[in-house]
Amino acid sequence: MVQYKSNYSRNVLFQFLMLSLVVGFLLLINSEFLINFYIKNQATNTGYIVNGSILSLFLLGIFRIIALLFRYSREENALTRFIQNVENEEVSPTRSINKKSLIYNRYTSVLEISKHNVAVNHSALASTLVATESTRLSLARFISNILILTGVFGTIISLSIALLGASDIIDSADGISGMSIVIHGMSTALSTTATAIVCYLFFGYFYMKLTDVQTELLSGIEQATTLYIMPRFTYQTDSMLHEVGSLVKALHQAAQTMTTTQIDFAEAGRNLHVLTSTYADHLTRLGNDIEEIKSLLRDGFRLSSSSDSSSNT
Repeated sequence: MVQYKSNYSRNVLFQFLMLSLVVGFLLLINSEFLINFYIKNQATNTGYIVNGSILSLFLLGIFRIIALLFRYSREENALTRFIQNVENEEVSPTRSINKKSLIYNRYTSVLEISKHNVAVNHSALASTLVATESTRLSLARFISNILILTGVFGTIISLSIALLGASDIIDSADGISGMSIVIHGMSTALSTTATAIVCYLFFGYFYMKLTDVQTELLSGIEQATTLYIMPRFTYQTDSMLHEVGSLVKALHQAAQTMTTTQIDFAEAGRNLHVLTSTYADHLTRLGNDIEEIKSLLRDGFRLSSSSDSSSNT
């Protein structure tokens, strides 16, 4: 039996929905503070640009994760359907399965290789599948790696702006405008760092769950290949020896059955010979009794025997 979580991706999508609602509720009740922190009293557009870039990367990665989770949900359904078809002994295990699914491609690949009388390298198939599916996570992996760095980049830019403001303070007489730039730079540095950290925590968790879903699915496919596909089309040395051993055991049992049957036939033959001998004795006695009866009848009715009548003629 294949051991895997057939609804793992749906559970992750449900977690995403619940956590998104919680985060949205927290943002809603703190909307006034967030508006003052991110939008109002901005001396430059640096905060808009950096925070907007962080949120854009975050949303792009989230959309990619959601798309992959829906895709793996369909793959899990296809794998579940394939296992049900095999256990129900369907003529075609791929019946009602999408031809673009991973398990369908694995079944057709093994079938095509077996047609050429070539040994199927299961390890090579598994490695190829892992390599192919890992490329689907490249965008999400890239965003996960650079998301926190965007906050650091925004902090560096904001600190540079703050240093320019400090320079204005030193050069100018009043220093009021320079002080506002310094405060704006420090505020922007904190806002970009906070945005990057929050986005990274949220995104990093679901990226980790996406890799878990992928690993669970690939594990289920490899188990199904080992248990249900490979035995149908491949013959390894160990499997052949096992089959030969099973055949020898079956022949040994058949020979024992034939020996027992032969003994039973011999016993039946002896019983039949005894029965035939008994019937022969009975027939001999019956013939003698008939002759005796015939003799008594001739004597009683004074009849001549067949030999006497022939002599008189």
